[in-house]
Amino acid sequence: MSAAETPASGRSEQPTAPYLDAVVGYGFRGPGRFHVPGHKGGPGADPGLRHALGDSALAIDIPQDIHGIDIGVSPSPFERAEALAAEAYGAARTWFLTNGATQGNHALCLALAPLGTHVVAQRNSHASVVDGLVLSGGLPSFVAPAYDEELGMAHGVTPDALDAALAADRDAGVAFLVSPTYYGMVADVAALAEVAHRRGVALVVDQSWGPHFGFHPDLPESALRLGADAVLTSTHKIVGSLTQSAMLHVAKGTGSHPPRIDPADVGRALRLLRSTSPSSLLMASLDAARRQLAVHGEALLHETLAAAKATREKLATTPGIATIADDFVGRPGVAAYDPLRLVLDTRGTGCTGYEVADALRTAYDVQPELATVATIVCVLGMGQPADALVRFAGDVDEIVKRISRPGTVEALVRTPAALTNAMVVAPRDAFLGRSEIVPLEEAVGRISCESIAGYPPGIPALLPGERITADTAAYLRELVTSGARLHGAADPTIATIHVLAE
Repeated sequence: MSAAETPASGRSEQPTAPYLDAVVGYGFRGPGRFHVPGHKGGPGADPGLRHALGDSALAIDIPQDIHGIDIGVSPSPFERAEALAAEAYGAARTWFLTNGATQGNHALCLALAPLGTHVVAQRNSHASVVDGLVLSGGLPSFVAPAYDEELGMAHGVTPDALDAALAADRDAGVAFLVSPTYYGMVADVAALAEVAHRRGVALVVDQSWGPHFGFHPDLPESALRLGADAVLTSTHKIVGSLTQSAMLHVAKGTGSHPPRIDPADVGRALRLLRSTSPSSLLMASLDAARRQLAVHGEALLHETLAAAKATREKLATTPGIATIADDFVGRPGVAAYDPLRLVLDTRGTGCTGYEVADALRTAYDVQPELATVATIVCVLGMGQPADALVRFAGDVDEIVKRISRPGTVEALVRTPAALTNAMVVAPRDAFLGRSEIVPLEEAVGRISCESIAGYPPGIPALLPGERITADTAAYLRELVTSGARLHGAADPTIATIHVLAE
């Protein structure tokens, strides 16, 4: 059922926000607050905090287990809010997350990949997948995404690559993939789901960067509706909930086939991970964001899409700047593109993406989401003001006139696809085992306790449990020299590294 459809009764409750309304009702009716938090709705808070947040926000910062909000007669407002989110996304069950999609990845690893269970994971999955396997004791093998060497950009996993990875690890029971990528490239989820299901494997898609998918005809469809068995959406990234809030969706069964993922297993894992003091502000923002997306999302997205299109047309007139969009569709690992990602290829300016981004920040206080050697990535929101996009295009044009120089920039020192690291110890054992810090040149042949990915390209060069090769050590040095950022490295200069003690 799409967001525009209604239940069989013909009555849609999507215009309501039951949890938000219940929290607001409690916060402003003047209750006797003989419970946490200690600021008591505002009076006990620091004056500076009260001024910054406002008393209204503090008034609705309330704990769980308040009658009429999340306990009492079922369905409570909180239960109704999660049910409405499930209805909007077409899920059998949806959970509100207050520790981001990270919490969802951890829960899915615990539920689907307990101790000793084999899984296949996309090599450039979010770090929280590897962290989740550290928590659960699952045993991963990895499938590489398609890779654009020109731009140093990872795309999605191809169906053939997933099929080969599952054939190589016939004990795998679940595949963890990513779509869309940081750059807005969308994998062929329908084909990937068909491959996974043919081999009896559940498909989990980290759709963190696509919480808006399926809510406008000019956007890619949601992975859940394309056959994925569980999907994560970082609601805060695009559609307006507060930072750190996200949703986890588990699919319904299809036809005579029951769901491949049991919601009860996921719920049990989430209970283990959840705080007993979840933020009512985060959860209320999820309820509100779902309402806005379901009721007004198509109209708001239409405006943003039109503004993004006009911005790309304006940027096309700036010498040296190219925008990356749907012309990439059809390349390996790219079945569709998210137009709410504005990706600029800066190589033609003779400057790196880092240099252009730094100049934008310094001159105009423009803050891109990501800069790489060859690109700048800007993330647009569902209600992105059109005038801000017009101004951005003008700012880029002015900066390029000031700093461009002859020549072009190489995207990356070399492709990480050439690296082959053998996983010889389970990630859990490597991460939790006794470690020691050694110089990188002495780490060759040792077992890594760290997860290290260079941005660009965002593909981990090393994971906990993998043996460090001379090639990998040299590649890490090259990344640092090229100006890439090493995510996850205890020593960002990579002079030293944590290895498993012998």
